Amino acid sequence: MSLVELIKSPGANILEKTVQQLIGFAGEGQLLDGNSASKEFREYLASVPSSYLDTYANQCLSTKFDGNGFALQDIINEIGERLGFDALPGRYRGTVNAIGFDGLWVSPEGQSLVIEVKTTDAYSINLDTVAKYRQTLIQEGKIQEKSSSILIVVGRQDTGNVEAQVRGSHHAWDVRLISVNSLIRLLNVKEKVEDPDIEKLIRTILVPREYTRVDGIIELVFNTISDVAEDESQSETDDEIEEKTKRFTPVNFTQLCVDRIVAQLATPLVRRSRAVFSNADNSIALLCAVSRTHDWNDTPGFWFAFHGHQRNTLAKSANSYVSFGCGSPDKLILIPFQTFVQWTEGMNQTNDDTGRHYCHVKIVQEGTKYFIQRKKGFERIEITQFLMK
Repeated sequence: MSLVELIKSPGANILEKTVQQLIGFAGEGQLLDGNSASKEFREYLASVPSSYLDTYANQCLSTKFDGNGFALQDIINEIGERLGFDALPGRYRGTVNAIGFDGLWVSPEGQSLVIEVKTTDAYSINLDTVAKYRQTLIQEGKIQEKSSSILIVVGRQDTGNVEAQVRGSHHAWDVRLISVNSLIRLLNVKEKVEDPDIEKLIRTILVPREYTRVDGIIELVFNTISDVAEDESQSETDDEIEEKTKRFTPVNFTQLCVDRIVAQLATPLVRRSRAVFSNADNSIALLCAVSRTHDWNDTPGFWFAFHGHQRNTLAKSANSYVSFGCGSPDKLILIPFQTFVQWTEGMNQTNDDTGRHYCHVKIVQEGTKYFIQRKKGFERIEITQFLMK
C-alpha cells in the first residue's frame, strides 16, 4: 500500500509519522534518484496539507538522518508547486552528464528560478557551481537569461553567512536568498488570499530586484490585508435587508466543510488559496465558500461571492465542485461545477473599480428546502438535492 493510499486508511495514522518513518515506508525505504521511494514520497507530499510540509521541513532541519537533505529538497519543491510555479525536481546527487540543480521553478509569468537547497549555512556555497547550472540550462534553451535567476533556500533563519557570500560575489544581481521558514510563511500568505494578482506579487518576491524603491513590497502587504478583509466587507455591503448597525461577525468553518467533502470524495484535497482546494494532480477541484446565517424577512439566508478567477480555475479540472457552508458545516451543499455554472447568468453581478468580477450567490432556507435566489426575470433554483447527508 502506497503512502497516498495510507492517507485514506483510517487505521494507518500515516499523518502522525515522522518524515524519516515515511521514507522508510516508501518503496525501497531510501530516497535515490529515479527510484520508487522518491516517486512515492513526492506523491505523498503533494497530497498533504501545507502544515505537514512545515512539520516535515523542520524535522529535516532538526534531526540528521540518512537522506534528510534529499527529503528537504522534495519538500521545498512541493512548496514551490503550491506557490503557483511549475516545479521540476532536480537530482539528489549530481552526475557528470546531468545538471545538478535541486529544482527548476517556472512561474505562469515566465520567470525561471534555479533552486539550490541547503540544510545549513555553516559551510560556504560554491556560487560559481550554482551559476554554472543556470548557464547550462540557458545554453540548452531550457530557460532564458533575461527571465531566469537563482533562488537559494537555506534551512536556518539566520542566513548571515550566505548573505555575505552572495553580496561579495559577482553573482549578487542574479541570486535571491530565503530561509525555509520564510518560504513556508510566504506559502501561508498565499493560502489566505484569493486574488490572483496577489499570488503573482508573492512569486515576484523570490526574483532578484533592486529595492531602493520598495513600492512592490508595500503593494503586496496592502493588497494582502485588503483581500483577507474582502469577503467580510462584501457580505456586509450586500446584506441590505439587515440593520446597518448590526455587527458583522466573520465566520470560518471552511476546513470542517472540506473535511466532510474529502470523506465523501475519498481523495485528499490540499488548499490552493483561501477557498480553492484540489487533489495532487488537479483533476479534482473544489471551491468551498461559507456564510453566517442572515435574517432576510424572517427567512434564514446565506450570501456568497463567486469570482471570475474561481470560475476559471474550476474550469481547468476534469471534475470540479462548488460547495456552500450555510451557517455551519452541518448544512453543506455540494454542487457539480458544470451544473452550477449554468445558473450564474441569472445572478446579480458586480464589477468593481479594480477589475474584479463576481456573482452574488444568495441561498435561502425554507423549512427543509434550499433555493438559490436569482434576479428578477429568472426562476429560483431548488438545490435541496445537493445537501450533503
